[in-house]
Amino acid sequence: MAFTSPATDERPLRLPLTSRRRQVWLVSAVCLLLSILGMVRSWTDPQIGWPLRPGLDFTGGTQIQLERSCGDTCDQIRTIAIEDALQQVKLPPQDDKPLPKLDNARVQLLDGGQSIVLRMPALTAGQGQTVIEALGPVAGPFEPGGQSVNTIGPSLGGQLLRSSLISLLVAFTGIALYITVRYDPRYAFLALVALAHDVVIVCGVFAWLGLTTGLEVDSLFAVALLTIAGYSVNDTVVVFDRIRERQRKDAELPLSVQVDRAVSATLTRTIYTSGTTLLPLVALILFGGSTLYWFAIALALGVIVGSWSSIALAPSLLSIWPSRSGVAAGA
Repeated sequence: MAFTSPATDERPLRLPLTSRRRQVWLVSAVCLLLSILGMVRSWTDPQIGWPLRPGLDFTGGTQIQLERSCGDTCDQIRTIAIEDALQQVKLPPQDDKPLPKLDNARVQLLDGGQSIVLRMPALTAGQGQTVIEALGPVAGPFEPGGQSVNTIGPSLGGQLLRSSLISLLVAFTGIALYITVRYDPRYAFLALVALAHDVVIVCGVFAWLGLTTGLEVDSLFAVALLTIAGYSVNDTVVVFDRIRERQRKDAELPLSVQVDRAVSATLTRTIYTSGTTLLPLVALILFGGSTLYWFAIALALGVIVGSWSSIALAPSLLSIWPSRSGVAAGA
């Protein structure tokens, strides 16, 4: 049965969200459970020790990227061959400091084996050049000028990690205060629930990727989380604003009907906004290169999950919350 406001001629409901809210909660609960499980497994993994596998930006060390001179195709090479070659490298001493150990160096092949990325403890310039020369017989020849060596100290890595965590905390706090002042505490709480839902799921996906493929998160991932937080809250606020508008126009109707009407009215807008946001991200994934690949993946995943929480999760939770007038939301 389609409800009609006495003041305006409304179209029939297009999305009966509140009648399917248990299915919405089940989908989100399963995704959250898998995400938390992935982060717990990552945290308890002796080789990781964090909810996400931290990259060079956070742990410090040296990253060497080498471009192989292959012509049309590259000869097949396996990471184990490069790891064996690293085991044989004799690093030159530097200022009586203990020599870095290359036993736990991580090797990654990109672009079908055309690029080699090595992550290892912090090396001096001379030690890095020794490593490059030692890999020449195994993986060379390398492109002239196609070598990149980046070193980050442990103290700087720790500072970047702390700054990223503080940025996320400040962003979440600011969002909560704004929505509390602009709307009411109910909306602020549910917006934070939706925000936490989005961030945990994105982190969970990357935790599983870290466990299964060795993917590491870097400072760009922290930027992606901040961007996802802003996008998610913006989408949620638009839906909540429309719900508040429907509460004024359809005050005599149950809150569940008001929520359904508000969600239906914003559904097309959310789909168009998310779709146009995903288009450039898909372009980055396909053509942006290895540097921005996982950054774009994180943003695209955040847009999808954020749209789901804004249009489905947060409104469905609001529909069971007693209204200020004391009328049960599900009446």
